Amino acid sequence: MKNLFLLSIIAVFAIGSVNAQEVKFGAKAGVNFASLNGDDSGELDSRTSFHIGAVAEIIISDKFSVQPELLYSGQGAKFEETFLDEKFESTLKLDYLNIPIMAKYYVYEGLSVEAGPQIGFLLSAESEDKEDGETETADVKDQISSIDFGLNFGLGYKLENGLNFAARYNLGLSNVFDDSDDDSDDFKQQNGVFQISVGYTF
Repeated sequence: MKNLFLLSIIAVFAIGSVNAQEVKFGAKAGVNFASLNGDDSGELDSRTSFHIGAVAEIIISDKFSVQPELLYSGQGAKFEETFLDEKFESTLKLDYLNIPIMAKYYVYEGLSVEAGPQIGFLLSAESEDKEDGETETADVKDQISSIDFGLNFGLGYKLENGLNFAARYNLGLSNVFDDSDDDSDDFKQQNGVFQISVGYTF
């Protein structure tokens, strides 16, 4: 899977670069509503965080462009439980450096649909537990896979002055937890992140 994703990202970027008519650079930022999908994920809530980074839109034609991005993204999930009037809250904080490569098709002036692969590199992983007014944190980076693969789907709208807006969902395809140990069980969960962004291209 890793080789397939890397090849697809390189191929999309190469095709866009070779056929580019114009390249525009910019920046974007926004809010993340992140959770985990997969085994035992039904009781998980979303973690609200943010993303920020740089983009380059490689314009192929009036209708089609390729947009590679470099984003910091706060992800993870939250779990809350109340028992005998005591509230327990646990948050898994996963911070990634994500590289999505989006193919954008403009269905109407300024309005685009977009899709593409993404590879993410884990920057940090922390578990935060809150109970009885006390907070405990632990570094769990050694329990989390260092590389994450996913697919993005979304919509975007760009104004003539360069200001743009986007909504996107990242569907994780790889196990968030490090399953390199042959003795580990088959417990698997994947990232799922809904993003709302505001950006500007120059």
